[in-house]
Amino acid sequence: MQSQNQEFKLMDEQKLSVDLISAQYALKDTRGQKNAKSLVILVNGIELAGKGEAVKQLREWVDPRYLLVKADPPQVLDGKQPFWQPYARFIPAEGQIQVLFGSWYSDLLSTAMHASHPIDDSLFDDYVARMRAFEQDLKNNHVDVIKIWFDLPWKALQKRLDEIEPSEIHWHKLHGLNWRSQKQYDAIQRLRQRFTDDWYIIDGEDEAQRDQQFAQHILKALAHCPVHPVKASGRWKQEKVPLVLQKPAQEQLEKAEYKPELKKLSRKVADALRTDPRRVVILFEGMDAAGKGGAIKRIVKKLDPREYEIHTIAAPEKYELRRPYLWRFWSKLNTEDICIFDRSWYGRVLVERIEGFATPVEWQRAYDEINRFEQDLIQNETVVIKFWLAISKDEQAARFKAREETAHKRFKITDDDWRNRERWNDYLKAAADMFARTNTENAPWHVIATDDKYTARIEILRTILKQLKGG
Repeated sequence: MQSQNQEFKLMDEQKLSVDLISAQYALKDTRGQKNAKSLVILVNGIELAGKGEAVKQLREWVDPRYLLVKADPPQVLDGKQPFWQPYARFIPAEGQIQVLFGSWYSDLLSTAMHASHPIDDSLFDDYVARMRAFEQDLKNNHVDVIKIWFDLPWKALQKRLDEIEPSEIHWHKLHGLNWRSQKQYDAIQRLRQRFTDDWYIIDGEDEAQRDQQFAQHILKALAHCPVHPVKASGRWKQEKVPLVLQKPAQEQLEKAEYKPELKKLSRKVADALRTDPRRVVILFEGMDAAGKGGAIKRIVKKLDPREYEIHTIAAPEKYELRRPYLWRFWSKLNTEDICIFDRSWYGRVLVERIEGFATPVEWQRAYDEINRFEQDLIQNETVVIKFWLAISKDEQAARFKAREETAHKRFKITDDDWRNRERWNDYLKAAADMFARTNTENAPWHVIATDDKYTARIEILRTILKQLKGG
């Protein structure tokens, strides 16, 4: 914010460079440590205010091998993908620095200035609020975000336009604006003041001061690497375990009734998924051997393999652990219009909570992070269908033994599966908390609690049809 721009003093350039490189390597060395973080630098501003020059100078003062720079032309926010999706794969890993020329704010400005149906003030402010919430989630997951707006008065801009080299004109197309139009200049200044109260504002008229101010903001951000908090504030309130999880239904569906119903529903589900104009995300959680794989097989039975993607989620890879928890799921939503997850982002509040892979502060804040993530998907033409498959402990044991005795199913059973049975009640408690905190109006949980596979599969197919028709 403008109040962040404290009294500024020029530094000796050699000392500034040494300090920057030292901080850069110190950040690199935090990887895997209790104070690990990465840094995202959002660079925006008035054209010819010196954004490119400041980044170029920064690269000369630091080790350029460890300064990532990405430039993108602005895109219109069309409501078909979350604002963060084009940038998700460029969120840096621990120890990295990423400069983004153009970001979700560039897209917001471009949309407000050029869309055939310009967004109104209320929607503009809603976007800003969601962007700030996303940035706070990044910061909570050890990705520091600093935002810098390079400003330039109208008269100074016109003078620089008069002096620009013709060969450089193609670099100066920010927001596709006519920078000779004072009306457009004034409009973008009014718009950016709606979100830059938490930005650093740099006056682009003084080139030497401009470049040093930029570098010193970066230096300050690099030097701030506090140890991650692990203890959550307050006492955790455990939700009561729903009775349906403790006593799944025992009634069985006859095979003669199951087969024709399955055939009919499989066709209906395929047609509904294929013709729905929205992206559809279906995820499965539940106890081991509860029938996730069998259910998925029936969902896709009448679909062409090119129409969908199935993501089987296991423990995160090392490179994934160095990025925000949800990062490995963001990229998986760039594939087909029908995405099915066998296990999902809810692992954070299930297995990672129970096994201690996530600290209390991490899994306790994850409920709100997940709700925001799903809401972003829903607001951008995506249907999120969530299933929890529940079976009794005795039924699980029977299915485990059957797997061990069946040649083509032995691969499905491991020592960990048997060990996890010792944590049965812990999983029920974690599931209860998950339902209470993430069962939302637009992304409700569907609990399929039965020891009968046939019944479960039919209920799942019917539920998919019902939610697709319900919006």
